[in-house]
Parts: sequence; C-alpha cells; structure tokens
Amino acid sequence: MTGSPDPCHIELLKLHLKRLELLDEQIEKLSRMAAEGLQGHGAAVLRVAKAPGWGAESAQQIIAEVGVDAAAFETAEAFASWAGVCPGSQVSAEQNHSSQCPKGNRYVRRLLTEAAQAAVKKKGCQFQSLFKRFLLKLGYTGAIGVVRHRMARVIWKILRDRVEYVERGQDSTPKARRRRAQKLTQALRKLGYVATLTDVLIQTAPPATA
Repeated sequence: MTGSPDPCHIELLKLHLKRLELLDEQIEKLSRMAAEGLQGHGAAVLRVAKAPGWGAESAQQIIAEVGVDAAAFETAEAFASWAGVCPGSQVSAEQNHSSQCPKGNRYVRRLLTEAAQAAVKKKGCQFQSLFKRFLLKLGYTGAIGVVRHRMARVIWKILRDRVEYVERGQDSTPKARRRRAQKLTQALRKLGYVATLTDVLIQTAPPATA
C-alpha cells in the first residue's frame, strides 16, 4: 500500500480483514458439514471433481443441489434448462448466443460458470478447444456460455450414468496428471474424506466421522 493512512483507516482495514477471516472459517466449516452429509457418496464426489474446472468443494456443492445421481432430470437438456444454461429456444447451443439464457437455478448456474471459466484455462482440455472455436464469433461471454452448456451435459452424464470423465482433447503429460491427482487428494483429505493416491489414480472412502 502507498500513502499515509491515518489510524482510523488502519482500524477499518483491520475490521475488514477480521471479517474476511471469519468468512473463510465459515466456508471451511460448511464444506466439512457438506462432506459429512455426503457420507457414502465419496465416489460420486470424486467423479465430478476429476472433470476439468471442478474440485472437491465444487463437486460437493453441485451434488448437494442436484442429487448424487441427478435422478430428477431425465435428459442432459432437461438439466441444462433447469440450471438456466441453455440458449434461447430459437437458437442452438453452439451457433448463436445472441439471445439470453433462460432463468434457472442461480447457484448451479454459478457453479457451472466458474467451472467453465477454470476449464478453458487448462491446456489441452477439450473445453479449451471448444472455447477457442467460438471466441471470435461469440466473444468471451458467448464462448463461456457454450462451454458452460457442454459442461452441464457432461456433469449430468457423470452423475446419471456413474461414468468417469474421459479427456477427448490433447493428452496431458503423466507429470501433469500426477500433480492434478495429488492436489485433488489433498483437497479431499482436507474435507474429511479418506483418500489414497495410487500412481495417478485416487480412491476415496466416506468422510471420517468424529
């Protein structure tokens, strides 16, 4: 910081930092509570968390909103529509995003948006390729919308059919996969899951109870 803050400004800054610390503590506690509530569903959390753009906490959040198997949604399009990430009814998902997406579940839409924004930064990821393909035509927001819609369909498939995510883009290096697996293992353990790392594969057990 530059300048010469007076004592009042310094005290105000301290108050803001204390509030931020409290919010971080509450977020961590809520994440642990979610993990306890998902006892027995560690495999589902892992399947979602392994997809590009997702992690242990965001996987928990999406499952808490839609269910461990997305049973309420018969099709991927039904899920995408409910989440509010489909384009207008007169255009397709990947041709014209000039119309706004319909209203939907704002919490799930936020999770999908954040996951899409993270996934397009992953080198060699199919979502990054999809984003680049539509960036010039639709702009950043429109291209993210395309990725978000595809992301919704992928997450529905992972939950509904209990399948693993398979990368269709350029293969990452073994070193990158191992690093990703290690980070995911640490995140799962922090939430209370019993996670073991075997080569580049992760096995999980339900969250440990006190």
